[in-house]
Amino acid sequence: MRTDEALRYAQERDLDLVEVAPEARPPVCRVLDYSKYKYEQAQKQKAARKHQQQITIREIKFRPKIAEQDYATKKRHVERFLRHKDKVKITIMFRGREVTHPERGQQILDRLAEELTDLAVIEQRPNLDGRNMTMLLGPSKAVLSGTLGKDGGDGDGDGATPEAASATATANGSAGGESANGEPVNGEPAAEAAVDEEPADGEPADGEPADDEPAEPESPAA
Repeated sequence: MRTDEALRYAQERDLDLVEVAPEARPPVCRVLDYSKYKYEQAQKQKAARKHQQQITIREIKFRPKIAEQDYATKKRHVERFLRHKDKVKITIMFRGREVTHPERGQQILDRLAEELTDLAVIEQRPNLDGRNMTMLLGPSKAVLSGTLGKDGGDGDGDGATPEAASATATANGSAGGESANGEPVNGEPAAEAAVDEEPADGEPADGEPADDEPAEPESPAA
């Protein structure tokens, strides 16, 4: 139908001529109440948004020479984000000549992905872009379905990981011990010997009576 004929047809019925498929050849139009059509489309979009699950992408940054305790802390952050059904972008930041050894960043990413096998799936393999190496992790099917870790806590960092416990034990062991030269650490005095020694001339130590002399009797109480 010609456009002018379609417009006349719609006006005779007090309706609107609405193009619903402009990409088609010829374009497809409908004769309808445009205000009612807009309302129905808005309601459909609103219903569709209710059924959509919003995914947030978090980012955690590592260094190629990261300490074990820092690694354990950042790993717990990644676990918490995954349990909350967020995607996590892992970034290894290289500085200076560190970029000449990308295998160090690759090792960290591979280790992290292996330790989080139950929680995460790799959605983007490790990729080196300039001075950064990135990897994208997404929540696993078990996390999305809610069947993982129902009796193992919520993973918000309340329980320490084995790596964190090892690092803590190492830190505590060095905090209260002695340095290499035997001096006490943190200004604490060294422990005294448990056995009292007698001087070389045989005199009793610390004012104690000798074994062959009786001790003076104590005065009676008043």
